[in-house]
Amino acid sequence: MIRVIVTVTLKKGKRKDYLNEMYKILPIVHIETGCIEYGPHVDIVSGIPEQKIHGPDTVMIIERWQNMKALKKHSAAPHMNNFRKVTKELVQSVQFNVLTPAIAEK
Repeated sequence: MIRVIVTVTLKKGKRKDYLNEMYKILPIVHIETGCIEYGPHVDIVSGIPEQKIHGPDTVMIIERWQNMKALKKHSAAPHMNNFRKVTKELVQSVQFNVLTPAIAEK
């Protein structure tokens, strides 16, 4: 299983616009072969001292895919290329973390 955490830092005040565009593609992504989970998340204050608050201009996309092949196919899909094109002017930076369970290292 592949997990992906994408941290999207948006230009000031653009979170709502970005999320509105994301909501348009969610139904398409959810039926992609190999998609287990895919969705945007935003900070919630927990009171846990170690928590890093990213702030109102950050969206984290949490993804789970059956395998790397499914993730790569998703990344190259026409709807994702269009999404990146449509949201380009809203985004300041993007960071991807692609992970697998550490148990695989056993």
